[in-house]
Amino acid sequence: MNDRVRGARVEGSVLIDGKDIYSEDCDVIELRRRVGMVFQRPVVFPLSVFDNVAVAPRVHGLSSRTELEQAVERALSEVMLWEDLKDRLRHPALDLSIGQQQQLCIARAIATRPDIVLLDEPCSALDPYTTLKIEDLLRSLSREYTIIIVTHNMQQAARASDETIFMLDGEVVEHGPSRALFMNPRDPRTNDYVTGRLG
Repeated sequence: MNDRVRGARVEGSVLIDGKDIYSEDCDVIELRRRVGMVFQRPVVFPLSVFDNVAVAPRVHGLSSRTELEQAVERALSEVMLWEDLKDRLRHPALDLSIGQQQQLCIARAIATRPDIVLLDEPCSALDPYTTLKIEDLLRSLSREYTIIIVTHNMQQAARASDETIFMLDGEVVEHGPSRALFMNPRDPRTNDYVTGRLG
C-alpha cells in the first residue's frame, strides 16, 4: 500500500509463501488479489451494495455478469449478509448500518478469494454487540482464510485468535498460542501489559 507514497521507507521483509513482497519482482496486482484489507472504520464506496462487492473482482478481470453475481452472492453469504441484502443489492451501501458496512467491507475483501485477510482494529468503531457478531464472523471465515487482526483490545485478542503476537514500540516481544500468552506470558513486559500494569 505504500508503493506510491513518496518518502515511505520499509525495513526488513514480509514473506508470503517464501517470497518477499518488497522484492523488485513482486507482482503488486497479484499481491493485492491474494491479500485483502479491512480498515478500522468501514470504507464503503458511494455505490450500490452490489458494486461495492463487485469492484475487486472487476479490477482483477472478472467481467461476466453471471460470474460477478455469483461472486457477490458468495461473498455476502460468507459474511452473513446475503439474506438481509439480497433484495437490496441496488440500494446505496451508505444506507447500511455501520456494522453492516463493516461486514460489507469484509465481503469486498474476500470477493477475490484471497489467501490472507488483514484487519486493522475492525471493531474499534462498533458497539459491543456488533463487535461480537464480527468476531463470530471472523472465526467462521478463518476456516477458509488466514485472518490477521491488529487490535489494542486484549479481550478481543484472547477471544478471537488462535495465536497472538505482542508488540511494544515496534518490537515483537512475544509470540505464541493466545491462551498461553495471556495465561502464562514468558516476557515480563507481556505480563505487565496483560495484567494492566503497562498500557
